[in-house]
Amino acid sequence: MNPNIHKLNKAFESRVRLGIMSILMVNDSMDFNSIKELLQVTDGNLASHSAALEKDGYIHVKKEFVGKKTLTTYSATKIGVKAFEAHLDALEKLIKKIE
Repeated sequence: MNPNIHKLNKAFESRVRLGIMSILMVNDSMDFNSIKELLQVTDGNLASHSAALEKDGYIHVKKEFVGKKTLTTYSATKIGVKAFEAHLDALEKLIKKIE
C-alpha cells in the first residue's frame, strides 16, 4: 500500500516550525523568549523559522516596546490554524494507512 504523503504541508516539515505551531495551537499567544526556551533553539533559529511561518500567513508577529526592551509575541492566524489542523489530519491518515 502506497501512503499519500502529498497532503502533508511542507511549511511544517521543520521540527522548529512544527514546534512553534504546536505551541500556538494551545496558547492564544506566546512571547519570543518563552517559545525559544520551550523549543531550546537559538534566537536566530527561532527568528528565521517564525519569519517563514509569518510569510506563509500562518502566524501573526506583534512587536512592541515594554520599557526599553522589545517584546515580540506570536499568535496563530485562522489560516495557520486551519493549515496546521489539515497537516495533523494528513499525518493521522498516513499513520493509519501504515498500521
